[in-house]
Amino acid sequence: MTERKPAGTSFETWIDQQVREAEERGEMTNLPGHGKPIPHRTGGTLEWVAEKLRKENVDTSALLPPSLALAKEVEDLPKRLAKERSEETVRELLLDLNERIRKAQLAPQVGPPMRTRQVDVEATIATWRATTSG
Repeated sequence: MTERKPAGTSFETWIDQQVREAEERGEMTNLPGHGKPIPHRTGGTLEWVAEKLRKENVDTSALLPPSLALAKEVEDLPKRLAKERSEETVRELLLDLNERIRKAQLAPQVGPPMRTRQVDVEATIATWRATTSG
């Protein structure tokens, strides 16, 4: 559908017309959920998006404000680093995380206060070495 809504036509009327014409062309048959009632949803749009992301196995932390997303990333850091086998990769991950934390600390406040501090790279690498060399 590339045509524009004609002037003087309400959006509701125009949309109804588009749907009716698509049905007449057979474009609405065999769609998933065809003929079934729309499921009742609780929560708002954001809850729907989060549910969809979980079903698609996508990390929902992208929906968090930066201060909370970075805090969650620091909290999950040991689990993430445990999967790494190269100290160079671990160092790059930590430096990248610290740079993003630094930028968030300097950026205008969006959402909850930024309380996450930069990670001590050398101490974290030492811990990583101790847990992966055993």
